[in-house]
Amino acid sequence: MAEPGFTPILLALPSLTPSLALEILPRGLVLHRLFVQADGRTHDILIGPEDPSGHLTQKYTNTIIGRYANRLPVGSFSINRNNIHAVVSPQANEKPTVSLHGGVKGFDQYVWEPLVDPSAAQLFTPAELATIQTRAPTSIIFQRISEDGEEGYPGRLLIEALVGLAPPEAPIQTGTSPGGKEWNLGSVIITYRAKLLDENKVTPINLTQHWGFNLDASLQGGAETLSVKGHKISIKADHTIELNAEALSTGSLLPVAGTHHAHAEKTTGRIGEAFPEHGYDEFYLFSARGAPVSPTVLPASDLKPELDLVGAALSRDGPSSEEVVSLASGKSGLRVGFATNQAGVQFYTNNFAVPEKGARKKIHGGSGAVGDGYTPGSAAFLEFHAPLAAWIHPQSRGPLGEDTLLASGEVYNNFVRLDVWYKGQGRV
Repeated sequence: MAEPGFTPILLALPSLTPSLALEILPRGLVLHRLFVQADGRTHDILIGPEDPSGHLTQKYTNTIIGRYANRLPVGSFSINRNNIHAVVSPQANEKPTVSLHGGVKGFDQYVWEPLVDPSAAQLFTPAELATIQTRAPTSIIFQRISEDGEEGYPGRLLIEALVGLAPPEAPIQTGTSPGGKEWNLGSVIITYRAKLLDENKVTPINLTQHWGFNLDASLQGGAETLSVKGHKISIKADHTIELNAEALSTGSLLPVAGTHHAHAEKTTGRIGEAFPEHGYDEFYLFSARGAPVSPTVLPASDLKPELDLVGAALSRDGPSSEEVVSLASGKSGLRVGFATNQAGVQFYTNNFAVPEKGARKKIHGGSGAVGDGYTPGSAAFLEFHAPLAAWIHPQSRGPLGEDTLLASGEVYNNFVRLDVWYKGQGRV
């Protein structure tokens, strides 16, 4: 009998050329495929297994991560917000002293319920539902409840996640990329909301999408197109967070300038220039932005019918529109740019990939069978979230000052918008 939650849900933009389409798996809220059509070619820009059930073993590939992203020390920790006290006990899974991506059974291992009727959503306002219908009509809201004590996290937590596609604001738009015009192909919007259902509770929360990009893999050009070392990356960050030998945050900030993390300082801007021996797996704390972004936590009383934070996230000229990360390939002509209200991004180059244990999509030149997987350096994972263990390390919180705690009577709000661009020779 097939595992539940592995039947894909397809979202596709209306008949536009070029176009976007997204396959979502309810189990783990997996973005299984992200199809981009440009210049007569179809690309899938996300790595992963061919068979949806392959995500059972190829863990954390394009899944949601929660209740807390990345690594936390194992133990019992007292937390306090709004004079509400609790104890959180992250559970060991990566090693006896490290809890990774939510613990033994994180959010990636649960089946999320798609809401057939969007008005059943409890954490999106009527104004936001109207915006979704008009500006991102190819969308779906998923929901689940994380029970009190799940993986050592206190409080019964309602989570709702909007995943959708937004068309270009005009069928074709020109960008300002050096070296020529770009055509905007549309956007992917993800918005996470969460609220504690119990009174007098507090919990850490730090959600992200653990998605891995390769903009060339569908060209099927052998080892060269299966590596992202030729991609160019830009991250607007002044600091990374220092890690100890177990890749846990020490709370100290390290300057980016003058290091291999200063991608803007590189001669070529390519990921492969000054590539570290074991690849990238670092959290970059964004520089202070030119305008305030949407709040990551707000009083539940602020979630009034007229509030529209989704509209702000979709706006390409509003205060939340600043592009903080860009990933581009000259081979495919594709570029993805990201806007978010999160404090930083974890950049990971698939260093722990073991080809013999994984499978590779057929569109990427793989057989689809286990044993023919992706190699280290084959993807740029870009996971937007707050600083690692921010409730433990106040000094690492950066310009937004987030402690990543959520108390009763508050709503968590996290968005990322991915804009897809194509640079061609006057045609798309």
